[in-house]
Amino acid sequence: MGALEVVALAASTSLLAGWRLYLVTLVTGIAMKFGWIALPDQLSALDVIASPWVIGAAAVGTLAEFFADKIAWVDSAWDAIHSFIRPLGGALLSLAIVDSSDPAWQVASFLLGGGGALIAHAGKAGARTLVNASPEPFSNIAVSTAEDVATGGLLALAIANPIAAALVALILVIGSLWLVVAARRALKGLLERVAPPRRPVG
Repeated sequence: MGALEVVALAASTSLLAGWRLYLVTLVTGIAMKFGWIALPDQLSALDVIASPWVIGAAAVGTLAEFFADKIAWVDSAWDAIHSFIRPLGGALLSLAIVDSSDPAWQVASFLLGGGGALIAHAGKAGARTLVNASPEPFSNIAVSTAEDVATGGLLALAIANPIAAALVALILVIGSLWLVVAARRALKGLLERVAPPRRPVG
């Protein structure tokens, strides 16, 4: 695996952690545990993910998130709780992927990984704000299921072809930024409808 592929793998994995940190950790850990993916020497730091304790904790988190993410407003509360956890998890995943012999790469990957996961998380949370404002009760289930499938598919692509996954991840970053802006506008409009600004008397 070349340097460009390692960077691409770190970028795509970090972004996916902003959506589904537990699922990414669980799938990667299981794949390593049973030898479905052979990691090169520079990724040996990821061996900790194959620990039964880490896999078990990730499985519990994945199961909890699967259900919490499909209930209106519970998903937003879950996202709020993970506003710090997902970016930190994305940063640590990225940190484990890059070459540990180069401190400059380590710092850069930690910052970029955390930033990428934060952007993806913010986009996800923003999208849920828009969905929760919709009167359709099945919207949350549909959107959450689509995120589950997309995360699993992109994770498989990241393992098979990191560069292609990174290009898709870049598109997701742009989409996430747009969702953040759209969610802020929608939330502002909702607040104005609920509590319209007072007009001066006279």
